[in-house]
This record gives sequence, structure tokens and C-alpha cells, in this order.
Amino acid sequence: MSDVATRFRSLAGGFTERVQAVPTGGWDAPAPCQGWVARDVVRHLVEWVPGFFSGSAVRFPELPSVDEDPAAAWSGLAGAVQAALDDPEVAATEVTSRAGTHQVETAFAMFVLPDVLVHTWDLARATGLDERLDQDEVRGLLGGLGSVDEQMLVASGQYGRRVPVADDADDQTRLIAMTGRDPAWRP
Repeated sequence: MSDVATRFRSLAGGFTERVQAVPTGGWDAPAPCQGWVARDVVRHLVEWVPGFFSGSAVRFPELPSVDEDPAAAWSGLAGAVQAALDDPEVAATEVTSRAGTHQVETAFAMFVLPDVLVHTWDLARATGLDERLDQDEVRGLLGGLGSVDEQMLVASGQYGRRVPVADDADDQTRLIAMTGRDPAWRP
């Protein structure tokens, strides 16, 4: 099993724990992403990931409606991604998108893993669940994003403007702020 497959299994597992623990009525709680509720965090992943990998060797099943069953929709997506990463032949194929042409496994590492990581915090914060993220993944993403110009991050449409935090803020707080989220935000 590849490093990316192992990392996805871990990150998806953390996201799945939060999805399964959303309290009754929690799916409609406001989320840190402006205009979103908790359900929209799952919707975002369930919609963009299959769209990004369309035309590649990755196969996604018909996913349940996020409005009707966000947990089942996420489970279907996570299962399809894990199956693709666990299959060396599929993982080695290429996907072409507006971000260029990449090996499928590389594209998952570059685009999907960071999204799952940060959206785990979004979902947890929206629903009052455990917000602690995998610290190795946090440090890795923080290091990668730290070397990218803020204007480029904002121009990508994937991040807001960095939120100022104290110089002694921990890595997770700094990462959340770097992605344009206010670490102090509460629903």
C-alpha cells in the first residue's frame, strides 16, 4: 500500500468519525466557511472530488444525496477514493484538470488530502466535536502552504485571506488561520 493510500485511510477515518458523531440537528449548524452549514462541508467533498477525477481511471459509484444522508454520501466517496489508491494500476494513471496533468495518486495527495484535513476541522467546529487534527499532516500542510504566496492561495479560490494569529500559536491554529478561517470562530 502506498504512503498516499495510508494517509488517506487515516485522514478519511478521522473525517468519518466526525461524520458519524454529528449530533441530531447538527447537519444544519453553521460551519466556518461563510454561508455553509455542516452538511455543506460533506457536500463540497462529495461534489468536487468526483468532478475533478472525471475522465480518469477512478470510478465513483452513484452516491446517496447529501441532503438525505450525508454520512452515506461521504462513506461512498471515501470508499471509492480508497479503492483507487489501493489499486496500483489506477493510482499510477493520469488525470488532467485545470490544475494540469498529474498521476492520480499525486493528485489525491496534492488536492484531496489537504481538503479532507482542513474540512475535518470545519465539520468538528460546526458540530462541537473533537477538533484535533493529525499533527504530522498539519505540519506537512503548514510547511507546504507557508511557502506559497498568499495572493496565489486566495486567487486559487480555495482559500480566504490569512487570519492573523499570535506568534506563539500552535501549528493547527496557524494552519487554520492560513487557510482563511478564523480559529476563534464559533457557531
